[in-house]
Amino acid sequence: MIKLDPTRTYPHETESRTIVRFQDCDPLQHLNNAKYLDYYFNAREDQVATQYNFSPLQLFREYKTSWVVYQHQIAYVRPAMVSEWIRIVSRIIHYDEDTMITEYYMTDDSRRQLKNVLWMTSKYVSVVTGKRIPHNPEVMAFLDAICMKNVDFHNLNFNDRIRQIKEQLAQDGSEGVND
Repeated sequence: MIKLDPTRTYPHETESRTIVRFQDCDPLQHLNNAKYLDYYFNAREDQVATQYNFSPLQLFREYKTSWVVYQHQIAYVRPAMVSEWIRIVSRIIHYDEDTMITEYYMTDDSRRQLKNVLWMTSKYVSVVTGKRIPHNPEVMAFLDAICMKNVDFHNLNFNDRIRQIKEQLAQDGSEGVND
């Protein structure tokens, strides 16, 4: 069962650091386009386990439900290169009765250069019937606790979001210079 600690404020954004592996790169030493999804999914799985004490396996075992990927929207802004240390940020930017939108982005290790942005739309389904169903109340409470509150998803398009992330990285980078 999903147990939220009522005394705790959960982070709305999670981040991890990893290195781009040689085996995941193309002959030009760029991270292969298909591998971005693997890097994002592996990072998110680790991030939610450590930050939220949550595993998708809990949904499967306890509720007989799961999220399934419905749609991706991805932008390859700059290549991630072999042996480069990168940072992967993930966050829920929207959810409703049966849908969740997870935003991922990848930067260089210094968080100054945007490499990639992904929006992943997932649908909540019964693993018994395979059909879409409404989120359980406990799942809705969990999503409410971790969702970014300041993202106006319905009035935002993907390209505008890429610009916002770039601007935020530039602003964060310039603030670090003055510290």
